[in-house]
Amino acid sequence: MPIVEELIRTKPIQDPYHRSLVNILYNNTWLLGKISQILKSFGITEPQFNVLRILRGSQDQAMNLYEIQARMIQKMSNVSRLVDKLEEKKYVIREACDDNRRRVNINITSKGLDVLAQIDDPFNNIYTEMSATLSYEEAQQLSILLDKVRFE
Repeated sequence: MPIVEELIRTKPIQDPYHRSLVNILYNNTWLLGKISQILKSFGITEPQFNVLRILRGSQDQAMNLYEIQARMIQKMSNVSRLVDKLEEKKYVIREACDDNRRRVNINITSKGLDVLAQIDDPFNNIYTEMSATLSYEEAQQLSILLDKVRFE
């Protein structure tokens, strides 16, 4: 397995913080490429996929745009446009809230659930590939370290 310096064709990076940052950035781009390739075959983008997963995880509870945006991995202001695109594809439905006229409830449709079920298989392949290179304990440690490195 090539190390990051080989992949980007540079001399060894001596500072471990600098090397870690370069490694995180490189791996982020690499993984997003794999994910985008999977999603492209289903005609959706990563942010649209994120919205669908959030709605699936809400366990049949309607959500509004603010709630969806708060849970997104990539925080973006155009969640309304993402939902528009998903509604055009019949993956979500918007309904007026009976209690609050200004609130719009968003639910995932059975068609949206079906496309997510189809996407689950290729994603499971990514998990399988990871488990072939990382032990369970290493995956736990990696997750802990990535949580720790966020200095928000």
